[in-house]
Amino acid sequence: MSTIATWPARAENWLDDRGKGAWIAALVLAFIVFWPAGLALLAYMIWSKRLFSNGAGCARTRAAHETSVARSHGFRSSGNSAFDAYKAQMLERLEREQEEFEAFLKRLRESRDKAEFDQYMAERDRKAGGAASSEDDTERPAPGEY
Repeated sequence: MSTIATWPARAENWLDDRGKGAWIAALVLAFIVFWPAGLALLAYMIWSKRLFSNGAGCARTRAAHETSVARSHGFRSSGNSAFDAYKAQMLERLEREQEEFEAFLKRLRESRDKAEFDQYMAERDRKAGGAASSEDDTERPAPGEY
């Protein structure tokens, strides 16, 4: 890769190493030198969340790493290994119980749906049977009417 293509990344790393003040100074300088460049830098700083973050890129990278580790383990480390082990065990048990409960609810819904369907079919058969018998009575001629 050419040096022309890498200078924005190098400048970004250089500013990240110096912190938020360097980014603000670069923003002010960009507005003084060429205002459209200042607007572009401001848009980039807002888009990359550099303007409102507590630290620059290093802090953001560290926070993203901690978040991904916390998500993969389900929690952040408290520093007490015995408590962390207990917490991990409890979370696994709760997840297992939640899955079992959701399976129970699914079976319950299926049985309720089946009961409702069976009731509907029974009512339908009763109505169809009653309607058929009443139709049979009305369509038959009375004895001696042939």
